[in-house]
Formats: sequence, structure tokens, C-alpha cells
Amino acid sequence: MTDAHRFTTLYRQHSLKIFRFALHMSGSTTIAEEVTQETFLTLIHQPERFDPARGEIGAFLFGVARNYVRKHLERGRKFESMEDDTDLRFTTNEDILGDLTHRENLQALKDAILLLPPKYREAVVFCDLHEMSYDAAAAVMDCAVGTVRSRLHRGRSLLVVKLQSRCAV
Repeated sequence: MTDAHRFTTLYRQHSLKIFRFALHMSGSTTIAEEVTQETFLTLIHQPERFDPARGEIGAFLFGVARNYVRKHLERGRKFESMEDDTDLRFTTNEDILGDLTHRENLQALKDAILLLPPKYREAVVFCDLHEMSYDAAAAVMDCAVGTVRSRLHRGRSLLVVKLQSRCAV
């Protein structure tokens, strides 16, 4: 198997996950696309940065993507609203209201996640949206498992408050 074939396989396995992570963290498809590209370019140009003894390639890629997202957000780029990744196919008039309500709820959740401080947002995105284990999230976030748990708990609590305040209006 050639290096190009291995890279293509890795890209196909992980690029969508990296894109979705960057999108959830930034709220911007432009930033998500750039972060995905930068992450894989890092792997191409600096393969020695990946150490299999420290963890799996997926955790390494998420760690690289995490750093690029932070850089983009620190530059103060404006957020674009997140696109909804659900497919609207109305079959009956009764479904329209339910589908619109579902879309509004999803958008409210996405907006609330974007308002979380980055350390809590990361924990929520990794553990809840990407269904990573606490151990895997701790490896990517470079912190203890207990820290991931406490950030996740605090992030979820903040989400509840943000969503409740939205509903109270």
C-alpha cells in the first residue's frame, strides 16, 4: 500500500468528523473547511508530529483541528450561521409544523452551543455530538478525564440555562 493510498484512506475515514467538529466549534462552514484542509496538510507536511505511542490517529487529527479552530476564533473572524444538515422532505401538511419546530429546536441548540465558552463547548462537542469517550476527549483536549467530566457537566448546565432563557422570551 502506497503512502498516497494510506493518506486517502485516512482522509476518507476522518475528514467529515474533523469538518463537523470544526463546524460545531466555530459555526462557520468557511472556517470548518479551512480547518479540515489545514489539519490534513499538517499530516502531509509534518508526519513526524504523529506519535502512535501517544494515541490513535483520530485523536491526533482532532487535536490538530482543535488548535486550528482556536487560531481562527482568536483572529476574530465573524461567525456565519450554521447550516442545518437535516433534509426537509414534507410528506403531509401535518408534518410541516413538526419539521419546522424540530428545525427551530436544532438551530436553538446549535446557537446555544456556539455561545458556550470554548473549554465547555469542546467537551460538549466531543462527548455529546461526536460521542467520544471521556478518555478519547481527554487525550484530544490534553487534560485529565475528570476535567473532561467536569467541563461536560458545566457545559450541559450552561446549555440548559441558555435554552431555558430562550424559551422564556
